[in-house]
Amino acid sequence: MKVAIVTYDSKGSYPDYNEEDENLVLGNILKNLDLDYKLEIWSDPQVDWTQFTHLLIKSPWDYFDRYPEFLIWCNYVRSLGLKIFNNMDTILWNSDKKYLLDVQKKGFQIVPTFFLEKGNEPDLEICFQKFDTDHLVIKPTVSGGSKNTLKLDKNNWRIQKSTIDSFLESEDYMVQPFIEEIASVGEYSYLYFNGQFSHAVLKSAKTGEFRVQHYFGGQVQQVNPSSDQLHYLQKIVNEFASETLYARVDGIWIEGVFYLMELELIEPYLFLFTSESAKNNYREAVKKKLGV
Repeated sequence: MKVAIVTYDSKGSYPDYNEEDENLVLGNILKNLDLDYKLEIWSDPQVDWTQFTHLLIKSPWDYFDRYPEFLIWCNYVRSLGLKIFNNMDTILWNSDKKYLLDVQKKGFQIVPTFFLEKGNEPDLEICFQKFDTDHLVIKPTVSGGSKNTLKLDKNNWRIQKSTIDSFLESEDYMVQPFIEEIASVGEYSYLYFNGQFSHAVLKSAKTGEFRVQHYFGGQVQQVNPSSDQLHYLQKIVNEFASETLYARVDGIWIEGVFYLMELELIEPYLFLFTSESAKNNYREAVKKKLGV
């Protein structure tokens, strides 16, 4: 058995994210497993993927910047017949946020979303009216880390119209109402390994910011979900992620209702630093999935 832990080549862009990858090896998270494993950059043309028996898709964080290239790579490694976690069908489905429509069709609440196709000129006035809001958020359907994400005000959004039009020339976008709870409370992330709950965190934005990522000044704290919350979240995981090595369910609670923002099955940060139990849960999940 030879395992590639698949990472990315934008070293320095997300320093804390790199640390999680490196800690799998240098920090001994996978210590004492009978594995021959190493970190490999998915886009590195020098890597001979045929030498591996298993791929652990950990953090191809730049895939959305190189999406056509990433799709070619995904189909190539799938053709090799390797065992891949999460499996490649899941990775491809999850790489474009239009998957949220599938989640919604199954009866789960998502943050209300309107999708804009590349090349079309959006009528955002309709979105303000449809969502009954004074603020919208627009972002690419293939994205991460708040890339090209804009917060728009109903009274002056046209100031940014040229930017929005330029964005839509190259890719599809999605529009959502700005959820005040994200700024006032934060966004919850629930981590699941092999379909079982592991740990959860609350990501809070700094004052005056709507993006919760730590590199925008956001803070992270561990939280303990209630049994009722876990019961609902498990339904989402059972429906879409029961066979995955890892899953991260991101969303917000409003008056007891969970609104899914993202179901991360491709490259989520796992917040393993938050506790030893998180590290142990991940290690045991990898052990079970690989059969070692």
